[in-house]
Amino acid sequence: MHRASIVGTILLLMLVFTGPIGAAEDVQAFSSEDKRQRFHALVAELRCPKCQNQTLADSNSPIAQDLRSEIYRMLEEGKTDRQIVDFLVDRYGEFVMYRPPVKKTTLILWLTPLLLAVLGIGILWWVYRRQSMNADLLNSRPGGVSATAASSEVLSAKEQAQLQTLLGESERSGSDDAKSSGGVER
Repeated sequence: MHRASIVGTILLLMLVFTGPIGAAEDVQAFSSEDKRQRFHALVAELRCPKCQNQTLADSNSPIAQDLRSEIYRMLEEGKTDRQIVDFLVDRYGEFVMYRPPVKKTTLILWLTPLLLAVLGIGILWWVYRRQSMNADLLNSRPGGVSATAASSEVLSAKEQAQLQTLLGESERSGSDDAKSSGGVER
């Protein structure tokens, strides 16, 4: 019995606290289907002035709810989409538009992606060119000898012998260490 009352209390609390989630949606009765479609198009294209990168349709902030109501009122009064957008731009600035018009003050917004793409392609081309030039320099030696063959000829016979002696000693010391430890790693 005690367990059933705990489960019932939890379910009741969940119901109480999840009720306001559905209440955030605006319900408007439009006089025509055209006005409803225009409303949804406008709230999807306009940015909430308070929220970071959310449309009026996506935001649940009080200002977004007020602006949706204002847009609804203006549509029902017979205002055009251009008049509604101009009203909001006059009031909040071009920030409310997701796609601001191309003009002198917004040119940087429109050109920055293009400039970054050109810069990225230029850097990739420069890196590729530099790597291919370095590879050509390393692989070409006088007489057509490759870089690996030329590097082995750089050591004299005496240096080659010393190298082999050192390499042989390091291999022997490694196997001696394994024998002295009785095969147990430390």
